[in-house]
Amino acid sequence: MDSAVSELSTAEGLSAAREPVSEEELRSWQLDRTRAPIATKIVVAGGFGVGKTTMVTTVSEITPLQTEALMTEASTGTDDLSATPEKTSTTVAMDYGRITLDDDLVLYLFGTPGQQRFWFMWDDLVRGAIGAVVLADTRRLAECFPALDYFESCGLPYIVAVNHFEGTERFDEADVREALSVPTRIPVLVMDARKRVPAIETLLTLVRHALELSPEPDTDGA
Repeated sequence: MDSAVSELSTAEGLSAAREPVSEEELRSWQLDRTRAPIATKIVVAGGFGVGKTTMVTTVSEITPLQTEALMTEASTGTDDLSATPEKTSTTVAMDYGRITLDDDLVLYLFGTPGQQRFWFMWDDLVRGAIGAVVLADTRRLAECFPALDYFESCGLPYIVAVNHFEGTERFDEADVREALSVPTRIPVLVMDARKRVPAIETLLTLVRHALELSPEPDTDGA
């Protein structure tokens, strides 16, 4: 994992990850058809308008799949736009993206819909995931409580990432942890979902956290 961090820290590496390459430019491991990469599923969750679609779009090396629908007057009084008045569409099923972090580690990202009327999809979206990133907006922290409760109850490893919106007050991780009553065992960090490096570092933090919680393999078994 350390090699992934160092490679993704360079601007050249980040820009190259988003551009298609010819077979001549592929690495040897990519041409080895007998070696399958480790496919890892990650969920990006949180409240309405917190930046889930933005994060998936920012890090995805492929054109992300989005299920965006225009917001209409029917959602007035149901969807709170006071913090994001410029928002005109919303995710009604999921977001999907992919990013290769190391020679044989590929993350598949699934963004959940935020509104309560779409929560019934969450059980299907999290099936098979190693963990989840719960995005939070400090202007409306209460909206991420349902996601925190969900992942605590189902036992899926998760971290909390505060998406720092431009023009809002920046809070320390410790303050966010206290406000959300997040246990000390859960990583909490502040990032910007629009910026590729911080978003990737957030995913790496989740992968490390999930690995730490994974049971050690039984080497003494038959």
